[in-house]
Amino acid sequence: MWVVFHLYPTLLIQDTFHNIIRDKKWINGSRIKGLTTKLLYDKWKTNMSQPMKLYSFMFRHLILMWSILVFMMIQQAYFAQGNALPLIKEYQVPPGTHPHDVAPAENGSVWYTAQASGELGLLDSFTNKTLHIALGQGSAPHGVIVGPDGAPWITDGGLNGIVRVDPNTKNVTLFPLPKTTGYTNLNTATFDKNGVLWFTGQSGFYGRLDPRTGTIELFNAPRGQGPYGISTTPKGDVYFASLAGSYIAQINLETGNATVLDPPTKEQGARRIWPDSSGRVWFTEWNAGKLGMYNPVTDEWKEWKLPGQKPQPYAIFVDDKDIVWLSDFGSNAMVRFDPSLEKFQSFPLPSPEAKVRQLLGRAGEILGAESGTDKIIIIQTNN
Repeated sequence: MWVVFHLYPTLLIQDTFHNIIRDKKWINGSRIKGLTTKLLYDKWKTNMSQPMKLYSFMFRHLILMWSILVFMMIQQAYFAQGNALPLIKEYQVPPGTHPHDVAPAENGSVWYTAQASGELGLLDSFTNKTLHIALGQGSAPHGVIVGPDGAPWITDGGLNGIVRVDPNTKNVTLFPLPKTTGYTNLNTATFDKNGVLWFTGQSGFYGRLDPRTGTIELFNAPRGQGPYGISTTPKGDVYFASLAGSYIAQINLETGNATVLDPPTKEQGARRIWPDSSGRVWFTEWNAGKLGMYNPVTDEWKEWKLPGQKPQPYAIFVDDKDIVWLSDFGSNAMVRFDPSLEKFQSFPLPSPEAKVRQLLGRAGEILGAESGTDKIIIIQTNN
């Protein structure tokens, strides 16, 4: 910085004076004769065009230097932001509850499914206190999301149904699947733009629930077992990933039919899925150790191998800046992927064997559950 502001202008002025003197033949050959302040003053006094030439020349060069400096500062700030270390903080929840999925609640709190205890938990991240709500005998909740009504909605494999918890009264409402269905191994849910909840069942099903009528419809998944993660794009399209089937699929919201989309890598084990702001669909490839992306507009596929020797990408979430976040069981780390640079950065989790199975978020924060340590993590992304 000192070179730019001090040394460069000094050398520039000296060089300029030298050129003016040489142009006016103030020197004989390469040897300067009598270069003094008085000589400069007298010469400038008789030729006023020379100072203007000097000032114009210096001004152009200084503008150029300032432009370069501003560019360097912007570039440095951009890369510093991209390389900034996120702040990862862990919050202990009751031992033995094994939190599985999370969802943002009001006032910085976090909803989480306590799968082992059959409860919905609520963590206050400011006080570190937790509240647990029993969901019913035999409950084993898997996924949780917050619906358009502001309430947490849960896919409960133990109860074989969808559960709604009133965020104010904490009353629990169960929407059971038809008894003829059998065990569906309910996994994850998402709401479409019409307020209909779509869900997956690993036993080979996906379905929908209309909260206004309580009607549930089930559909047999292509290739049988496997439906896992599910999400809705900004446009309103619903996609799910099949772990056992190794595909992603788009659901026709009117007919309920699913169109299979096969990623380039066979038997990749597509697990969780999430869209970005432009509607591109990102998904984890559990078996292949890759991050996958499908662009429905161009019908383009891309895949990237995660860093490390044996990566196992599980959870995925795309934040409000279109940065992709993943959990990697293979390295016990959180992984950040910048699509514009196609660059991974890995951040080890504080606790060993954390097993982060799902991610969600809100502006400036990524939320996750460490099922292996009975902890909730909150990652500050704006550091």
